[in-house]
Amino acid sequence: MKIVILVGSARKGGNTDLLAHAFAAGAAEHNEVEFISVSDRHVNPCIGCDACYKRKSHDCFQQDDMPGIYETLKTADLIAIASPVYFYGLSAQLKAIVDRLHAPIRNEFKVRKLALLLVAADTIPEVFDSILAQYNSTLSYFHLTDAGKILVRGVEEKGAIRGNPALDDARELGRSIL
Repeated sequence: MKIVILVGSARKGGNTDLLAHAFAAGAAEHNEVEFISVSDRHVNPCIGCDACYKRKSHDCFQQDDMPGIYETLKTADLIAIASPVYFYGLSAQLKAIVDRLHAPIRNEFKVRKLALLLVAADTIPEVFDSILAQYNSTLSYFHLTDAGKILVRGVEEKGAIRGNPALDDARELGRSIL
């Protein structure tokens, strides 16, 4: 299976990055794993012009790194979404990529499963609720299978996730994907 991990943190070596790499380490035991990190890509937000629907080629008029992301996602069987949670949502950089998936090219994707990896400094129980609502709606709308979720609260400083049992959980989740 080909797994693509969308990493929504602009901070290399940060908590989200470490969680995504733990997941990848487990997944790579039985699968091909590829990262798409917002720290390495430039993606403009969707402006809702529907040019991609109106153009015969279905290309977006914006000149950024999204065409390469589309090509990678076309081959994915599973997409893992990894994001820091700053204010009850996916990071803005990752949200730009997700919003740009509202394009005809998504009909060429073969993805059948999603996984979710989230890290928040906040500790309140509701910190992930809005993301989970969007995630569950996406699963339902596209008839996708939930491959699993790792949700980590109370992780603030860079690297604070080190030693957290969530890293082992993420590795095991990755390992369980066949």
